[in-house]
Amino acid sequence: MKRLVYLLTGILILATQTIRAQEATLTGIVFGENEKPLEQTNISTVGRGTTSTETGFYTLKIPANTVVEVLFTHIGFMPVRQQFRLKEGEIFEFNPVLKVAVEQISTVIISGDNRDQIEGITSLDPETVRKIPGANPGVENLLQTLPGVSSNNELSTQYAVRGGNYDENLIYINDIEVYRPFLIRSGQQEGFSIVNADLVRDIDFSAGGFQAKYGDKLSSVLDITYRRPVDFAATADLSLLGLSVSAEGLSKNKKFTALAGARYRDNSLLVNAKQTETNYKPRFTDFQTYLTYTFNTKFQLDFLGNLSSNRYNYEPLTRQTNFGTLTNPIALVVNYEGQEEDRYTTALGALSGSYKPNENLNLKLIASAYHTQEQEYYDILARYALGVPNTDIGSDSAGSVDFTEDIGSQLTHARNKLDALIVNLQHRGQYQKDNNLLEWGLKWSHESIRDRLQEYEIIDSAGFSVRPPLEGFSNQQPYEPFDAPLEPFTAVRAQNEVDINRISAYAQYSKRLSLKDAELWYNLGLRGQLWTVNSLNQPQNTQVIVSPRGQVSLKPNWDTDMLFRFSAGLYQQPPFYRELRDFQGRVVPDVKAQKSLHLVAGNDWSCDLWGRPFTLNSELYYKNLTDVNAYTLENVRIRYRADNGAKAYAYGLDLRLSGEFVPGTESWVSLGILKTEESINDRGYIPRPTDQRLKLGILFQDYVPTIPDMKLYLNTVFQTGLPGGSPSYTDPYLYQTRLPFYFRSDIGFSYVIINSSVKNQKSGLFKELSAGLEIFNVFDRQNSITNTFVRDAATQQQYAVPNYLTPRVFNFRVSAKF
Repeated sequence: MKRLVYLLTGILILATQTIRAQEATLTGIVFGENEKPLEQTNISTVGRGTTSTETGFYTLKIPANTVVEVLFTHIGFMPVRQQFRLKEGEIFEFNPVLKVAVEQISTVIISGDNRDQIEGITSLDPETVRKIPGANPGVENLLQTLPGVSSNNELSTQYAVRGGNYDENLIYINDIEVYRPFLIRSGQQEGFSIVNADLVRDIDFSAGGFQAKYGDKLSSVLDITYRRPVDFAATADLSLLGLSVSAEGLSKNKKFTALAGARYRDNSLLVNAKQTETNYKPRFTDFQTYLTYTFNTKFQLDFLGNLSSNRYNYEPLTRQTNFGTLTNPIALVVNYEGQEEDRYTTALGALSGSYKPNENLNLKLIASAYHTQEQEYYDILARYALGVPNTDIGSDSAGSVDFTEDIGSQLTHARNKLDALIVNLQHRGQYQKDNNLLEWGLKWSHESIRDRLQEYEIIDSAGFSVRPPLEGFSNQQPYEPFDAPLEPFTAVRAQNEVDINRISAYAQYSKRLSLKDAELWYNLGLRGQLWTVNSLNQPQNTQVIVSPRGQVSLKPNWDTDMLFRFSAGLYQQPPFYRELRDFQGRVVPDVKAQKSLHLVAGNDWSCDLWGRPFTLNSELYYKNLTDVNAYTLENVRIRYRADNGAKAYAYGLDLRLSGEFVPGTESWVSLGILKTEESINDRGYIPRPTDQRLKLGILFQDYVPTIPDMKLYLNTVFQTGLPGGSPSYTDPYLYQTRLPFYFRSDIGFSYVIINSSVKNQKSGLFKELSAGLEIFNVFDRQNSITNTFVRDAATQQQYAVPNYLTPRVFNFRVSAKF
């Protein structure tokens, strides 16, 4: 009898092994109609099943050499059924697209399709990014229509969020932190955004209260995911501002995929339209690539690369700015000599390996390096005259200066160079079991910076050297002799060699559960960082921070579809190199991390208006900041005090109503209300440089009903004036002025010539071809970013001459998909 049992057991084991050997693998990514991956999609066949990850990826073992039907289901989407017959050991990639179900869903469950909502993240459509017009198109152009996000310079890709500055925003591409050049002074020098919109699959943005996994910054997170190609395709975008092309494809066995994009841009169209006549030769180029290789269902290797070269040659010739009032018009006329030559060359390379031993555990190792070489050279002599323009409209010399009241000159000089290398090694892990999610990470960073800062400014008025208006100094020329040593109006000189080593770690836990008739989700996390600063001829300094954070979301079972959120945390930002450098360019190694106690309460209300779906997002926030590193802001250049001598606060309300204002298109209206102030050395609270009291943003998409291929895109921003109307060298407590309000509206018209998705339309070479006209600053609003201060020697009055941004500009654009 025992022999029979042994024999049957052996046969059973052999049969089981045989069945297992006769298996094949089905793998791929599940997409929704908007080409966004669907998390928690159920994939099943007889006796087997799995679910897709947060990136939409899935793997399923199916029997080989037989016809197998696989079912893909997801709440709110129509199911997809597909039959397969695979060979033994074959790995087949299938990427289904699930369409939204027509039926009304009676209950809404907190699941993958609204994961961003419950985490307080705003998701943006990459296709909208590519279509919306802007002087500097890209992801940041669309971000500036959101509440709480502000930028008063259309030539810049930098933005401030809820009272923070440009250095307080995190940017990730495929889990890799990316950086910006250090020496940028004005928006027109920046060139491209680091994010290539042609390669983007997902855009997630958080304006505050974000999770511990994201990093140590005070204001926001922009999390970008580049797509993984599933077919061969190419795009091209040509306009009067430049050219952008991309291509993607995959190998025959579908294990290797490649995505690449190249861009060229020339801002001459915008800069030559400004009031300063120039010889302007910018050369902004960059190349990016994202490569993946799937060894098997468990291991994948990715590479992200970026090369960027910005050449900025600027030779100003003349400028005339008319300002003042109708009854008292004033004009500033400037003749220039000299030029500016700037170079910014950056390279980023990142290699990451993902290992998934089972469907619950995901491990990732990332190694990256960022290198930048920057040069800022200029010698510009400006001879200026302040006078009264001719206001006689019928005169041949209308607008020209008839009477000159003051003359003077200004010489600016700089020889700034910087070389920085940043190396990162990081491990990230994720374990998910049922409704429990555990995430962790460990990161080592090394930052090596070599910096030479050498610049000065000399101002001469009617033959007399003007000294800076420092406390205790007076200059009564020409009525009293001046016997003090001649000094430049401003001067900065420093040479720094700094090495910074950082070790950071995080752990966080998330859970979804049912609470009576409600759905509840919460996240608890903790971050920590240790960093050491080694600076030339200065003692080493080591510091440690700990940052606890938490989020809770509740979806009650109401007839009204509402979601409530609350997040809190102690956010800390250890100083980067620029924050260690004071006004004179000296490095202060013992600068502490800035701290912010951050509270956010939010609500999402989904409803129907005019028979179409809409969502109203509301967030109320408060920040209490200590150990603040106060700074000055001029155009986009930030200079810090590097003394942690301030405290600050910020509070506000963000509202955004989004939905189908026009059937079939998404538009939104956003409103941001903010107040942020700081007290420097306990002298009392004054507005911070980013005190954007009111912001209104409108993004609108429309089409002609009788000609649906004719589309309209509108991008409008109104913002109250920022503090910054005073010279950067002045005491902010003695000189508080604001710039005028910022208002800009860009509009684009596009006509789709070819669309292969339309039946009976021949496409030939093109899958899609469109042409259009863009009008930047439609209403020709004269926005200003800074003021030039000119002294009237006769009346001892100082005039603030606005430096205007771009006027109305027309641009022609052609886009194609192959």
